[in-house]
Amino acid sequence: MDTLTAAERLAALGHESRLAIYRLLVEAGPDGLIASAIAEALGLPAATLSFHLSHLSRVGLVKGERESRFIRYSAEYGAMDALIGFLTRNCCQGEPCLPQTSCCAPQPHDGDSRP
Repeated sequence: MDTLTAAERLAALGHESRLAIYRLLVEAGPDGLIASAIAEALGLPAATLSFHLSHLSRVGLVKGERESRFIRYSAEYGAMDALIGFLTRNCCQGEPCLPQTSCCAPQPHDGDSRP
């Protein structure tokens, strides 16, 4: 992941409502939730929710799939994993040190062949 992509994703999550939406979708699992369920769970007006979902989709953190007249949103787990990997790459010189994550394998820097 490049630095610009990471910065855009972190900026998107830097808003309280978008962070709440994203966490709800992560907890919902791969099946995700329809927009009205997200709005109800978080107490957000439909227009506000649509704005925030659009932003999260634009940076690749969520995806929406049409189901009849509804749109089901789900977290993009690969994007989340890539962002966490970017943030923790070579953390503590490759030694396990992050109790909140199950794995923190060292990876080379972009354009760098060092481990």
